[in-house]
Amino acid sequence: QVQLVESGGGLVQAGGSLRLSCAASGSIFRINAVGWYRQAPGKQRELVAGMTISGTTNYADSVKGRFTISRDNAKNTVYLQMNSLKPEDTAVYRCNALLNAYNYWGQGTQVTVSS
Repeated sequence: QVQLVESGGGLVQAGGSLRLSCAASGSIFRINAVGWYRQAPGKQRELVAGMTISGTTNYADSVKGRFTISRDNAKNTVYLQMNSLKPEDTAVYRCNALLNAYNYWGQGTQVTVSS
């Protein structure tokens, strides 16, 4: 069992930055990979950024060069640094953890980018 709690969303102007945090608790040592997903109204959920247990990262093409996923093992927290935000980044962002082929999700945090 893993519990995930996101924070850090909000309203920001285009070109601004936000940092999302995902605090994990529970059987975190068994986590295989973590990731950030987002879903905008009327659109499918998409993977924004992911990181394997070895530290390998991957990003959606739309956020490459602007977003960075990182982790602080001492704090059991995964971050998503989002720079140069665009209105099309507006969505609910959710943290995900893969553990033994089971996906755990946080409750989500709203990110709104105004033009």
